[in-house]
Amino acid sequence: MKQKLLSLTLALVLGLSLAACSGGGGQATTPTPAPSAPAQSEAPGTPAPSGDSDLAYVQDKGILVVGITEFEPMDYQDASGNWIGFDADMAKAFAESLGVKAEFQIIDWDNKVFELEGMTIDVVWNGMTLTDEVQSAMECSNAYCNNTQVVVVPADKADQYQTKESLTDLAFAVESGSAGQAQVALLGANYTEVADQATALLEVKSGTADAAVIDSLMAGAMVGEGTGYADLINTISLNEEEGEQYGVGFRKGSDLAAALNDFFKASYADGSMITCAETYGVQAALIEQ
Repeated sequence: MKQKLLSLTLALVLGLSLAACSGGGGQATTPTPAPSAPAQSEAPGTPAPSGDSDLAYVQDKGILVVGITEFEPMDYQDASGNWIGFDADMAKAFAESLGVKAEFQIIDWDNKVFELEGMTIDVVWNGMTLTDEVQSAMECSNAYCNNTQVVVVPADKADQYQTKESLTDLAFAVESGSAGQAQVALLGANYTEVADQATALLEVKSGTADAAVIDSLMAGAMVGEGTGYADLINTISLNEEEGEQYGVGFRKGSDLAAALNDFFKASYADGSMITCAETYGVQAALIEQ
């Protein structure tokens, strides 16, 4: 009798065990955990991790990654390889105000929005013109500098190119995705896209392009007597009447833009922004905050 009871007990335990493993009707009795959400979204304009605060995300990681190109006097390297310039120095000061460090990363200017959305950078801070396209794709700061697009040619040919009409047969070098490229396209002239404005100047100097169109602030620092391009000169502005303004771009919806606007106001009021502008010769272009 005891043997029969033992057999029945074992059979019952075995049956219950099999039922638990098989999960009747193809349904597992223990729910399978849902996959965890990805660390970051790839959707354009989606805020960074740390809730919905881009500011918190940057502060959590301790680094503000600044997307730039080689662009004197805004972002360029000194003899020791350190990034300096009006934009670079202001970016470092802003990062410090957030309790983080600025880290500079050279980007393909034409892909600046993708760099932001892919979160390889946190901000585009490089003498960026506030076009309608830029402002629709990024959360932008208030404007901080005025600028125009100027034509740069060899100094010994400058007298030939003093009107827009005289430029139409020239072969231009322009930074890809830049305001300069847009102005040359409006002229209907031929152009070659290059990585940055510094490369456009090299193309003119080497004779592989007849002219370049670059920012007036860059031309003031890099072209003409006493510069590394003493044999080049800027002639006319292509958009002097309407002009343009620089701003800083963050991911769409980022709360860092408001934080930067507050920083701009404070640094303009205490004079540090003006002093920085004077250091790099851009004080005349500075916009009151």
